[in-house]
Amino acid sequence: MATVGVIGAGVMGKDVAITCAANGYDVILSDHDPDVLAAVPRDLRRLVRKFRMMSPAAAAWKTDEILGRIRYGADLGELAGADWIVENIVEDLAAKERLYLALRDVCGESVRIAVNTSCISITKLAACTPRPQNVVGIHFMNPVPLLECAEVVRGYHTSDDTIKQAEEFVRSLGKRSIVVNDMPGFVSNRLSHLFMNEAAFLVHDGVAGPEQVDAIFKLGYGHRMGPLETADLIGLDTVVNSLNVLYEEFQDSKFRACPTLKKMVAAGLLGRKSGKGFYTYADR
Repeated sequence: MATVGVIGAGVMGKDVAITCAANGYDVILSDHDPDVLAAVPRDLRRLVRKFRMMSPAAAAWKTDEILGRIRYGADLGELAGADWIVENIVEDLAAKERLYLALRDVCGESVRIAVNTSCISITKLAACTPRPQNVVGIHFMNPVPLLECAEVVRGYHTSDDTIKQAEEFVRSLGKRSIVVNDMPGFVSNRLSHLFMNEAAFLVHDGVAGPEQVDAIFKLGYGHRMGPLETADLIGLDTVVNSLNVLYEEFQDSKFRACPTLKKMVAAGLLGRKSGKGFYTYADR
């Protein structure tokens, strides 16, 4: 089976690593922060246990078998033999550009790079690599093991063969790919971040509390999660960073981040990963 290098051991990176390992891939999970890497084995074991309880499809997963396919490293050089690299680092253009420049010395001619970004242009990141035709967006939905859809994003230089390989990769993970063209936010996040931001404005303006806003979305529109529950799941810092990218790219005031969102991030209230956001979490 092929090897997948996963860069970034945050919420999405850990989910992607588990999903790949559960579907037979050998995984190298890389992160520059040694403290983050030290906590990863414990976090992965807890996550696998949670997903086994939440999904009938994951109920038969063997925890030790999945974790045995994942190894960890801080050195990007360890990814040199990977067939796919899935990048999941912070939603910050400068940080991503530095990473892609560093990958020039790591990636061989045949490796495919999947950018799992919320809003940043695939074309812009691919320009940092010597083989932009091998770079494609694969935007996995959160939580990755439980959701079927993956948005495959064609950059300006992305080759037809890379798109085909990306669709096959997504299919091998038990997911369905939907191919869209490159534009900041793509389809999913250009829509979802407007929902989350406007929901935060409703709380900011005192129209309703988080529970009421989310209940209307779930009961009125049939959504499985409300927009503020979703924001907490993604991480409020990631939401604000993504809104900033969209605002900068489109210069459209509709993407202006809600002041309450920015204040919560400044206070360290980031959602599930910090234990408190619009809601309080005891099981993080």
